[in-house]
Amino acid sequence: MSTSAQNQPPLMANAIRALAMDGVQQANSGHPGAPMGMAEMAQALWTRHLRHNPQQPQWADRDRFVLSNGHGSMLIYALLNLTGYALSLDELKNFRQLHSLTPGHPEVDVTPGVETTTGPLGQGITNAVGMALAEKLMAAEFNRDGFHLVDHHTYVFMGDGCLMEGISHEACALAGAWKLNKLVALYDDNGISIDGQVAPWFIDNTPQRFEAYGWNVIGPVDGHNADAVDAAIAQAKLSTEKPTLIVCKTSIGKGSPNRAGTAKAHGEPLGAEEIKLTREALGWSAEPFVIPEDIRAAWDCTAQGAADQAEWDARFAAYTTAFPELAAEFTRRMAGELPANFAEVAVEAVGSAHDKAETVASRKASQIALEVFTDALPELLGGSADLTGSNLTNTKSTPNLRFDLAGDVVKNEAGVGGRHINYGVREFGMAAIMNGVALHGGFIPYGGTFLTFSDYSRNAIRMAALMKRRVIHVFTHDSIGLGEDGPTHQSVEHAASLRLIPGLDVWRPADTTETAVAWTMALANKHRPTALLLSRQNLPYAPKEDADVITKGGYVLSEPVNVGLKKKAQAVIIATGSEVQLALQAQAELAKAKIAVRVVSMPSTTVFDRQDLAYKLEVLPKALPRIAIEAGVTDGWWKYGCAAVIGLDRYGESAPAGVLFKLFGFTVDNLALTVRKVLGK
Repeated sequence: MSTSAQNQPPLMANAIRALAMDGVQQANSGHPGAPMGMAEMAQALWTRHLRHNPQQPQWADRDRFVLSNGHGSMLIYALLNLTGYALSLDELKNFRQLHSLTPGHPEVDVTPGVETTTGPLGQGITNAVGMALAEKLMAAEFNRDGFHLVDHHTYVFMGDGCLMEGISHEACALAGAWKLNKLVALYDDNGISIDGQVAPWFIDNTPQRFEAYGWNVIGPVDGHNADAVDAAIAQAKLSTEKPTLIVCKTSIGKGSPNRAGTAKAHGEPLGAEEIKLTREALGWSAEPFVIPEDIRAAWDCTAQGAADQAEWDARFAAYTTAFPELAAEFTRRMAGELPANFAEVAVEAVGSAHDKAETVASRKASQIALEVFTDALPELLGGSADLTGSNLTNTKSTPNLRFDLAGDVVKNEAGVGGRHINYGVREFGMAAIMNGVALHGGFIPYGGTFLTFSDYSRNAIRMAALMKRRVIHVFTHDSIGLGEDGPTHQSVEHAASLRLIPGLDVWRPADTTETAVAWTMALANKHRPTALLLSRQNLPYAPKEDADVITKGGYVLSEPVNVGLKKKAQAVIIATGSEVQLALQAQAELAKAKIAVRVVSMPSTTVFDRQDLAYKLEVLPKALPRIAIEAGVTDGWWKYGCAAVIGLDRYGESAPAGVLFKLFGFTVDNLALTVRKVLGK
C-alpha cells in the first residue's frame, strides 16, 4: 500500500464512491446510494480481513462474501476491479449493458468473484447461512488434529430491505440455533428505502431481534469509519459459539451534497451536476473511471491473496500426505463430482425397485431410493421443513444434525455427524439455505415439504434454476390424493406452475422404478435443480420392460398387445404420477371393446420436452389422437396436441382421497368414456 493512500483511508473509500457514481451515470440506471454508503465497510473488510485470491476466485478455503442487498452491485464490481480480479474498467463502463460482466444485480458464474446471485432481498443473507453451515459441516468431516483444511468465514452485507423480508427471520433464527460462529453480517443501517425514511413502517429493534436469535451483536458503530468497522470485524472473528451482526450506522449516498441521506440516492443516477458537486465535496479530482495509481496500489490484494492461498496449498499438500483418501474425497466433493461407482449405485437402486415391484406411495419409493443413495453418497445432505415423517426424507445413513453447547457438530460412536436437518416450519428459508449449501460446495442438498407449500419456496427454487445449482426439492402429498386436509393443502396448480420455471426439472413418478430413476437423474444433474412430486397414497407398480427409457421423461409404457389386443393403437393416453394406474386400467377396459390404446407415462414433461423431435414423434405419433390425464390444472397438457384433457381446474374438497378422485372424474370409467368420445365410439 502506498504511503499517501495508506495515510488517507477516505481516498480508498472514495474510489468506490467514484466508480459507483460513474457506472450508474453512464448506464443511466442503477443504485449509487448503497455503494457510496457502504464504501468504508467494504474497505475495512476487503483489505484487512477477507481471505481471497483475485487470481484464483474459486480457491476452496477462501472466505465467502455475499452482497445481500444486491441492488448495490456497483459496490462489488468496484471492489473486484480494485482488488485485482479479472474485471476491467471497460466492464464497469458497460454496467447493466447486454452481455457485460456487470449485470444489474450480481450473478454467480457471470462475474469472477461473485459467490451468489442476489437481488431478491433476504435471499443473500439466507444463502450465506447455507454457506456457513456447509463450511461448518465440511470442517467437522474433514479437519483433523493439526490439519485445519476447512477454516473460513462467510461475510454478508445487508440492508433494511433484507431484514424486512420474512426469509431473513427464518434463516437468521436457524443460524443462531446452529451456532454458525463464522458467519458475520454487516448491517448497513441507513434508515432509507425506496419509499423514504423507513421509520413509519420498520420499527424493529434489530439488535434485540438478533440477540433473541442467539447472535452476537456489535454496535452500532460508525459505518463511515473504516477503523471502527475493522475493529468490529476483528471482534466478531473471536466468536466461538455465535454468528455476529455488526450494526453499521451509515448515510446512503455518502458524499453527495444534495442526495446523501435521502431516498433520491437509492435507485437513480445522481446526475451530472450532482456528481460534479460530489467530486468537489470528496476532493476527488480524477476523471470518470480513472483511479489514481497510488490508490489502486493500496487496494490491490493480489499479492496477499496469492500468499494466503499458497499457505493453504502447503497445508493441503501436508494433509494429502497424511490423509490421502480424505484429500481425494475432499477434492471430489468440492468439484461436485459424483463417486466413481455412481452408475453402479444407480443401477442397484433402479434394479431393486424394478425387481421388487412394490406397491407403495411414491414418497415411500423416494425413501427406498434414498436409502441406497445416502449410503453411497456422503455428500447428500437432507432435511425437511417440519414434515420428516410425512416427506420421508430421513434414512438410516442420515441421522439428525445436532450441535452441542460449544457449537460443535454432534457425532455418533463412529465419529459421523448428522446429515438430516430439521428446518422447522421454514420452507422458504430451507430452499434458499439449500442454495447456499450448493453454492459453497461439498454437499448435494435436498429438502422436503408438501407440494402445496412450494409456493412459499418458489422464488428460491427459481434462483436455484437461474444459478444452475444442483438442489433437490422433495414435494410430497402431490394432489387431491392428500384427502381430508382439504383444498388448503391439496396441490392443483403447483405441478404446472413448477414446470414453467426454466431450468428446473420436475418429476412426478408413477411407481418405485420411475422414482428411483428420477432420483438418479436429479443427482446426475450437476447444473440443474430438480423437484420431485410424490404421492401420499399407495401406487401400484406398473410393469415395464426397460427402465432406461424412463430417463427420457416420457415413454411408451404399454401397447395394445400388452393387454391382449393385436391391433395398432387408435389413441394415446398420456398420464403422470398416480393417474398412470388409471390409464393402464382404462386401456385394459377399452381393449375389451376392441379399442386399441397406447399408454404413455410422462413422469417429467420438462425432460421429455428436451428430447429430439424424432423420439417425441415416436412416443406421440402425429396420426393418433391424444388424451391426457393428471390430477391438476389442464393448461400445460394442451401443448401436446391433446384432443381432451382430464384435469382439475378448480380447488379440491375435504374428503377421503377415493371419494375425491371419483367426484372429480379421475376414474377408469370416465377416462375410457373420454377416449370413446374422442374416437367417436
